[in-house]
Amino acid sequence: MARSAYQAFVGLVLLCCSAVRASQDQAVCNHLATIHGNRTIEPTAASYEALSTENWSQTVWAKPACIVQPSCAEELASMVSTLVDWDVKFAVRSGGHSVVPGAANIQGGVLIDMSQFDTVEYDADKSVVAVGSGLRWKEVYTSLDPYNVTVVGGRVLEVGVGGLTLGGGLSYLADLYGFVCDNVVNYEVVTSRGSVINASAQSNQDLFWALKGGSNNFGYEAGIVTKFTLKTYPIHDAWGGVRMYSLDALPQLMDAMYEYQAVGNKDPYANIMLQAFPTNASIGVILEIVYLKPEEEPEAFAPFRNITALEDTTQLQSLTDLMLGAPVPELTRVNWFSASFKTDKDLFSKITDIVSNGTEIAQIANLTAGSLAFGWQPISESAVLAGRAKGGNALGLEAVNQTWLVLDVGWWNEEDDERAHDYTASMISKVDAASQAGGNFVDYIFMNDAAADQPVIERYGVENVAKLKATAAKYDPERVFQLLASGGFKLP
Repeated sequence: MARSAYQAFVGLVLLCCSAVRASQDQAVCNHLATIHGNRTIEPTAASYEALSTENWSQTVWAKPACIVQPSCAEELASMVSTLVDWDVKFAVRSGGHSVVPGAANIQGGVLIDMSQFDTVEYDADKSVVAVGSGLRWKEVYTSLDPYNVTVVGGRVLEVGVGGLTLGGGLSYLADLYGFVCDNVVNYEVVTSRGSVINASAQSNQDLFWALKGGSNNFGYEAGIVTKFTLKTYPIHDAWGGVRMYSLDALPQLMDAMYEYQAVGNKDPYANIMLQAFPTNASIGVILEIVYLKPEEEPEAFAPFRNITALEDTTQLQSLTDLMLGAPVPELTRVNWFSASFKTDKDLFSKITDIVSNGTEIAQIANLTAGSLAFGWQPISESAVLAGRAKGGNALGLEAVNQTWLVLDVGWWNEEDDERAHDYTASMISKVDAASQAGGNFVDYIFMNDAAADQPVIERYGVENVAKLKATAAKYDPERVFQLLASGGFKLP
């Protein structure tokens, strides 16, 4: 009886705390509405439902107490100061493609929607472009196409600029110029104290380094980035597209992939990504091929030439059009996991078997609308070295040829969330065990493809984690972005 009474008391306390928090949330939303007028969207507004469910996966849909849409850094600074003063939790959203709960939406609290930060300012003389953090990559690329230049940016055009860049960012230009974060020359940042500062190689250099992979929850651990100034490159015309194969062709394709990746000095203009769908034979295998010059059938892709494709869209076209032609699946609920390993033919075979024939495949398929795809992403040593040449980043990457594997799991019903997670986590654990057994493990988890419970920042290495913590303490001494900013990958 005493235990039941205690449990009832604890439940009552939690209920009261929740009610107090909800009341505080509503009060701050009323205050923001008074100050910022139509920049504050409350649940009664016609646009609220669409905005609160704009995130790509339903697993991260939420109901914030209100949504704010600042239009400039100064307005955002005022909003952040208010949230800090009122001790109200918040989340920040750029494109909303993350599947990490709380990273780009929030239950209760305030969602800061960055969509009004949507400018693209190209400076041809300096070969840079300043882009608002609320943009998606499609808007950036199409704005630059008239000038025949591009940036080291995302491969999926509906992904937001903010989250991808702050998570490190993988690009088709990586072998030439490093990762997306390596090509930022300036960040405009609103700090937890409500100040607007710049971080670059000349100003606030410690923050500049930390923002290069420091977090994907769009707030880093010190502020909210409102604008990225990116280096531009004279690349416009390309060759490539999509080739589709049956699942039966997967062993041949993986042999070709090994041959492609094992080259000591790979052509840096050549890029490839393989996606296989072991739960859906009607899709089979998709090979995305990109060559950053207008040259047909370059020698770098020779290992794949004699494998018969069911469909082939490769052609000369602009790089933007090439990326627009890549298929993007429409899924209801999504999660993903990441693993990294070195190039080894026997390991490639073992991992392909794990993610194609493991017992978890049938378990996922038995979920309502259950599906699994694995993405095989070759990363060359040159990509890591190019980043180091630009001053380095926080990722702690080893300069070796490697693969970043991503497992994408999709399903329909909320009640299957835990099972979908556990089945996929089981596979990624087997992948890690296989690479460790052969001495081919790479101690890195690509943040943009990681599940919420993967130890992403811990894998950056002891020294880099210590530097990130020191930077966070300097620019966010009250730990606002640790305690009030919801979700994302926090400092360990």
